[in-house]
Amino acid sequence: MSFVLVDTPRPHVAVVTLNRPDRMNAMAFDVMIPLREALAEVSADNDIRVVVLTGAGQGFCSGADLQSAGTVPNVDGLTVTSVARRSMDLLNDVMITLRRMHQPVIGAINGAAIGGGFCLSVATDIRIAAPAAYFRAAGINNGLTSTELGISYLLPRAIGASRAFEIMLSGRDVDAAEAERIGLVSRTVPAAELLDTCYDLAERIIGFSRVGTELTKRMLWSGMEAGSFESHMQHEGLAQLYVRLTTGNFDEAIRARRDRRPPTYTD
Repeated sequence: MSFVLVDTPRPHVAVVTLNRPDRMNAMAFDVMIPLREALAEVSADNDIRVVVLTGAGQGFCSGADLQSAGTVPNVDGLTVTSVARRSMDLLNDVMITLRRMHQPVIGAINGAAIGGGFCLSVATDIRIAAPAAYFRAAGINNGLTSTELGISYLLPRAIGASRAFEIMLSGRDVDAAEAERIGLVSRTVPAAELLDTCYDLAERIIGFSRVGTELTKRMLWSGMEAGSFESHMQHEGLAQLYVRLTTGNFDEAIRARRDRRPPTYTD
């Protein structure tokens, strides 16, 4: 059985599905290693313009698998401390691989996103939820910290510091309605419409130029990391000039608007 599935439901759209529904797609290494590989392969596929990440069954991802963590590769002869470090590096690589994807990534949050699954969801570029979706920073409930896999960086930037502190320190569930209200997800749609809604959004994004969408994604992430407003404006300006002066996209957009037709961008 493959724990990660990759399909192309519509032209230029890939959906990557965590496929361990009996364990609510828990983050065993037997799931995370194939996920990292699948994300890297999809990112390198130039036919794919948008990626949708979701989970099979009733959950998105329930975080660490407390019953069967799976096998960590290449750890023979290492101490427990070293194995633990290698394990965290592997999970961190999944998040970094997701972040570095060329394509915009839409998280179709169909159900529970708990612990590491919460982190995984927040690492997507856009999140759309079904009514059954909920989010929980589970570590604090288990005598640990709630901070893992970069969520203490990502969550305050997504919903603001005060809300992030409250959710991370209380360990409470955030349901889909609240998630939409606070901006953790962009919208909530009926479960039966979740994937089609994501695919429709993907098709809209695909209608724009590749370089435009990829640079917009990069600039948005870069803006959250910028050291100052002025330095980031310079960065943005160079990106805008790069596209404007090295492609015919702007002129094609003007022609298409004049001719009342969709533009054909060749970048």
